[in-house]
Amino acid sequence: MSVLCSQLSFNDFATQSLEQTLQLNAITAPLPFELSAQGIICATQLLKHEDAFAFPFTSEDAESSIELVVFASISWQQLNQIAQQCAITLFAVNAINTLLDKTSIRFAIACDNIKTARQTLTAIIAEHQLEAAIVENVPALSQPGVLVMDMDSTTIKIECIDEIAALAGVGEEVAKVTELAMQGELDFAQSLHQRVATLADAPESILSQVCEHLPLMDGLEQLIAELKQHGWIIAIASGGFTYFSEHLKVQLGLDQTFANTLEIVDGKLTGKVLGDVVDAQAKADSLAFLANKHGIAHAQTVAMGDGANDLTMMAAAQFGVAFEAKPIVQQQADASINFHGLDLLVHWLK
Repeated sequence: MSVLCSQLSFNDFATQSLEQTLQLNAITAPLPFELSAQGIICATQLLKHEDAFAFPFTSEDAESSIELVVFASISWQQLNQIAQQCAITLFAVNAINTLLDKTSIRFAIACDNIKTARQTLTAIIAEHQLEAAIVENVPALSQPGVLVMDMDSTTIKIECIDEIAALAGVGEEVAKVTELAMQGELDFAQSLHQRVATLADAPESILSQVCEHLPLMDGLEQLIAELKQHGWIIAIASGGFTYFSEHLKVQLGLDQTFANTLEIVDGKLTGKVLGDVVDAQAKADSLAFLANKHGIAHAQTVAMGDGANDLTMMAAAQFGVAFEAKPIVQQQADASINFHGLDLLVHWLK
């Protein structure tokens, strides 16, 4: 079949946003789309243009497992920069989704090297403070899935152990070790034992002080509510502590949490952790455990975190997302979120 298309010169709209140019509410995707330095070709129902011509296209043409997802606020100039620098070819508008007060556009793309394209996109995102993702075979939002998130600096805005240490008078010492662990420069289990040891003889009351003021990450509650509507299982897997993860489980209605247990004797911290440490592999194992427990296919699993200790879990999931993450995590993730809340995740899903 053929679709009526129009061609527009880039000079006419380069600085406009996609939302300003396209009549988003008139779209029935998939639709043909071509982008070049000279301009765009796309269906006339997207563009008010009189010089229409027949363009051969079927829905099968848009069946690509690789997509570029951007938001409607992005400019055509920025979209063209992404396409050129990431060496990708856009050939169809797959969908336009309005979720949680944001509108995203999914383009079917061709890409020779998705890893290189993603790494280049990471640099563009940082330069222009954009949110965009190159995704492949991502889980479907509308089907039940499993999401496992890190806790500290992901579901909440603080590192709990740093806050505890500050109240115990060893904040600066512990914060330095935390940063080394997050960057992947220090074995996590070793760093955890080292940090917890400095808390010996601190009163248990400092835990409740921190727990009273756990600042939730922006978009967390909206993300949980949206996923729950579609039957998702949501959990925290943390190298932090059960004292805080269990509090969040009750507050947010999470399905399960995995974290470390601080030993407390006679109302004081002993400086020890009980049982095995929840390290990178334990986080990954928690994802597999939940998928198996709830009968969720691997194709519907997502892991999200910010530090090197999250990389094994992210690699074990179908879709690994870096949230305001360290450079080492950004470079290895399937997608990232850097300037908006956690709820942006729903736009990366299909």
